[in-house]
Amino acid sequence: MRNDRNKEQYRINERINVPEVRLVGENITVGVYSTSKALQMAEDMGFDLVEISPSASPPVCRIIDYQKFLYQQKKRQKEQQAKAIKIVVKEIRFGPQTDDHDYNFKLRHAKEFLEEGAKVKAYVFFKGRSILFKEQGEVLLLRFANDLEEFGKVEQMPVLEGKKMIIMISPISKKGSAAKPAPPKIEKNDI
Repeated sequence: MRNDRNKEQYRINERINVPEVRLVGENITVGVYSTSKALQMAEDMGFDLVEISPSASPPVCRIIDYQKFLYQQKKRQKEQQAKAIKIVVKEIRFGPQTDDHDYNFKLRHAKEFLEEGAKVKAYVFFKGRSILFKEQGEVLLLRFANDLEEFGKVEQMPVLEGKKMIIMISPISKKGSAAKPAPPKIEKNDI
């Protein structure tokens, strides 16, 4: 199916139904030709006449091997997808009364995630009546952001969404400059 879409994306040979076309390419004198003459030239060379830019006036065509052209287009698209930056978001879940050992364990994992280039979405999940401790959850998330200050920057401050309080931390760019200011410092006495 995908291949059929690519074939229909460009008009070729007899499907080009305009009186004149502009020819470009290798071994061809660039200029405006009648469609019938351009088709004849393509046939003489043993290639296809492919409409590259239909919106131009007159439409731009090229005399090339159509299958090879489709292959090159597909190859270019794959290269662009490979170069595209893929953002990975790793989640770390806390409870409102997470003790120090669990906190340190999750902090270590978050550091690893940020060093790998992944974003970290840390959240405190409140079950039942534990929603009464939302201040503790916010303090926990701010402490978490403060401990990760040298590895990542806070993208979103703690926000309560339903039964979750969420904070987003993105890795610091490799150049070492953080775009957004660091979260406020929390002293041990505040906790």
